Amino acid sequence: MDPDAVAKAFVEHYYTTFDANRAGLANLYQDGSMLTFEGQKIQGSQSIVAKLTSLPFQQCQHSITTVDCQPSGAGGMLVFVSGTLQLAGEQHALKFSQVIIFSLTSLFIS
Repeated sequence: MDPDAVAKAFVEHYYTTFDANRAGLANLYQDGSMLTFEGQKIQGSQSIVAKLTSLPFQQCQHSITTVDCQPSGAGGMLVFVSGTLQLAGEQHALKFSQVIIFSLTSLFIS
């Protein structure tokens, strides 16, 4: 299994889902998952999805610039993503970056 290919496939799936149906991200998080968003720590799948679906915009389009990954202990991966976020009705895209840490043993399990 090529870690770069896994990371890129995950990132594509994550942001495509985010842009089309943020509630659909629920199955990518677990009860122990944590999201830190602008200093606020949010834990658990339901709470994370509630935060993401409550963001003050309805439509957006992510454009990914970089996907860098490193293996982490116990079969996991650390993925750094950067790119731009275009909000509907806005002239200029916003730059963003996100760090994702996940376990390959639980990835894509429904």
